This record gives sequence, C-alpha cells and structure tokens, in this order.
Amino acid sequence: MPVDEAPDDDDVRQTYNFAPGYHGLVYRADVPDYGAGGRRHGQGASNEEGGEREDAAAVQIGDPKETRYKLQSMKWGLIPFWTKRNPDYGSVLRTINARDDSLAQSGGMWNTMKQRKRCIVVAQGFYEWLKKNGGKEKVPHYIKRKDGQLMCFAGLWDCVQYEGSEEKHYTYTIITTDSNKQLSFLHDRMPVILDNGSEKLKVWLDPSRAEWSKELQSLLKPFDGELECYSVSKDVGKVGNNSPAFIVPVASTENKANIANFFSNASKGASGMGEKENKKLVEESKRGTDVEHDRGEDRVTVENDGTEDNAPVPCPTPPSSKAGSKRAHAVDARDDVSPAKAIKVGAPDAEEKAIGSPEKKSIRKTRSATSNGTKTSPVKSGNGSQRITNFFNK
Repeated sequence: MPVDEAPDDDDVRQTYNFAPGYHGLVYRADVPDYGAGGRRHGQGASNEEGGEREDAAAVQIGDPKETRYKLQSMKWGLIPFWTKRNPDYGSVLRTINARDDSLAQSGGMWNTMKQRKRCIVVAQGFYEWLKKNGGKEKVPHYIKRKDGQLMCFAGLWDCVQYEGSEEKHYTYTIITTDSNKQLSFLHDRMPVILDNGSEKLKVWLDPSRAEWSKELQSLLKPFDGELECYSVSKDVGKVGNNSPAFIVPVASTENKANIANFFSNASKGASGMGEKENKKLVEESKRGTDVEHDRGEDRVTVENDGTEDNAPVPCPTPPSSKAGSKRAHAVDARDDVSPAKAIKVGAPDAEEKAIGSPEKKSIRKTRSATSNGTKTSPVKSGNGSQRITNFFNK
C-alpha cells in the first residue's frame, strides 16, 4: 500500500506493552477531518492556515487511483467529534473497541465514523489473557501472524476540537468480531484482521465508499489465516512495564526466566566453566530478563474481565483501600455501568452528545456499541528495526 505521508518515529509509542491512551500508528485515506465525501451539517473543518477548508476530497475520491494515503499517529480510545470537553480516562476506555455487530445497526455513535472515517491500525501482534482456576489466575498469551507480517486491524478514527481550544485530537478504535477457532480457547472476541495489500483492505479504506453497505459489513469477519499463539511473561500485565522478552514464549530457550533453562544453563556451566564463571551464570539466570518501566507511567494496573478482552487496564487514580484487587470505579467501563451513561448509543441524536456529559434518566434500554452487556487487543507498534513505510511499500 502506498504511503504519501508518515509521522516522525517519536510521534508513535514504540513499546512491547501498548495500553489504551497511547499513540499508535494508523493508516488511512488522506481525507479532511470530517471524513470522506462532502461536508455535512455540523462537520466543518479548518485548514492549516486557520480558514475554512474547501471540499477538495470531492475531486480526489472520484478516482481511487488518485487517492493519497497516510500513516498518522493517533491516540487509542476514540473521542467523537461532537465531544465538548476532554473526557476522563474511564470514558475513553469504553471506546477502545467497537463491536462488529453494533456497526450492523443503523444509527448509533459509530454511524459517521463507519461511513466516512475507516482506517487500519498497524501492530506487530496483540495479547490476550487466558483465565484459569475459575478466573483466579490469568495467563497472558501473545498472538502474531505466522508469516511474520505486521497485523492490520480494521478500525475507525475521528478528530475532535474541544470548546475553547484550537488543538485537534485524533483518536481511534479497533473493531472486534467473533473469535476464530484457533483463539476461541482464550476469548470469544478478537480484533478484525485484514491482509496488507489485499482487495478487502483496499475496499475498507476506499474513501469513495462514503455510505455503509453490506459489502463493508461483510469484511468484519474472524481471521482465517494462520496465527501463532503462546504464553508469555506475566510481567506484561503491569502497565508501564516494557521488555522485548514480553513477546518471547515462556517455554522458549531464549527466555532467561524459564526455570528449565535456569537448571540447564547451570548444568552446562558446571561442566565447562570455572567456579567464578559458573556462579555468574547462575546469578544471571536467577535474575531472568530485565524489565524496564516506562518513564512517566505511574498509573496503577487493575484487573478487567471484559466482553472484548481480558487485558488488565491502567487506572488513572490509585484505587481506594476498599477496592482491593478489583477495578476502581473510575475505570469500570463494562461492569455494572452501562456505556450509555457516558455515550448515548443507538439514538439518532447521539452525535450531539459529549463523552462524559450528564444524561437524563430514561427507562429505555440502549444497546452498547462496545460490549454485549455481560459482566466484564494491548496492541504493539512495529518492531522498530526499520521504518514502518517499508512494510506498506512492499
């Protein structure tokens, strides 16, 4: 896929432990901030000079061959364009994923984005947690493509300017669907994965398709390619921890923290080394793999039994002493608190509401666009060994 514009490397969070709120890499058609197609009421956009931006996309999208595509740094956790003020972190957690079945419904909070603001989220892989012993224990697993290619998650993006501010904020959400057979033992949901350069990916990004259709909906299916899935270090479960070892299988000979490797290395060292060298090897094996903690990331990690994933999430404020090991109420996005309280879902006027704005009480039940109402992918950036544009230019 062509790349006509790309962000600086420093604008994208490159980490082995990507959390909601971090800036990830998004690939999309280079259309105005109001999306593909002509401008609609209430969706004006300004150009870099501060004036009103003309609908240049009307000519651009007439011929897909002339469409420009760009890589852009965006924050994970979609904030709709109608939002009046900066939402709290708990509200943002509600929009890190969009369910495929919610997009099949007419109206709703994703209505504008699914028609005019579709994108691809680029990642090396993603984590999912396997619940064991009745949910008392969670084992992280890393999932990547078996062919070594980067993953292309189907997503939606948006741009918002808060009241009284000229700064633009670009954010995105990742679309989830039913899990495929290979990953069903982990969770019943997974990200929608499209193949780079495929016709399906081109259709998904095509800005000339500015109306939702059955063809677009049909793209949101479980991945039918081959994936690799294996358990990894539990250290990845703490937000801010970062290490290349997080994507190394626990059972791998490359994993220093593997207890089997510890005894194996100690045995080899005893037979071919002096006492001093052998002692050093044993100490290194005991230490395992060094885990760094990202500077400035001091949020507490709390448990999450989500409808879309079981990944632990960061808490913006320390939990109270009564909370124990449970999630703090501030980030309880899927348990007992309906997303409809923060974002009006499934109503024609939903796009006039702001995340976090007060809602009038109603006896009418609304359908969640981000969860299935039951009790409740971290995503990784590229490996950093080469510029991401090389991947798309293949």
